[in-house]
Amino acid sequence: MRTFQIIMTLFVGIGAVAGATMMWVDPTGKMWGMEPLLEMLRAKMPWPDVFFKDFIPSGYVLLALNGLPQLMAAILLIKRHQLAPYSVMVCGSILMLWIILEWWAWGVNTLSNIYFIIGLLEVVAATVSLRNTQI
Repeated sequence: MRTFQIIMTLFVGIGAVAGATMMWVDPTGKMWGMEPLLEMLRAKMPWPDVFFKDFIPSGYVLLALNGLPQLMAAILLIKRHQLAPYSVMVCGSILMLWIILEWWAWGVNTLSNIYFIIGLLEVVAATVSLRNTQI
């Protein structure tokens, strides 16, 4: 169970770091075909002229909410820290909330569905880990 959690947290954490980096390298989204997404965010999200002129703020939010917490959870798991299951549960919950926001912003899509399932699996795995340590 612990190995599975390490793999999931590293996968999401490294993916979020890569995604944030892409947003900073090409803030317009042209290079990776995400210009339409920026327009959708401008249309649906508050303060579009402040937060959605480009993808730079989104990159910081992605890193802060999904990248760094997932990587910290992986470190706690590797170190067998007693708070590791709780951190994985929080990370999975944040990921699912992030995906719900994505569904609202631009609809249901396969990639978002996969990440929602990963978040759900993180929460379930953390719950099982906590239950096993209390027995």
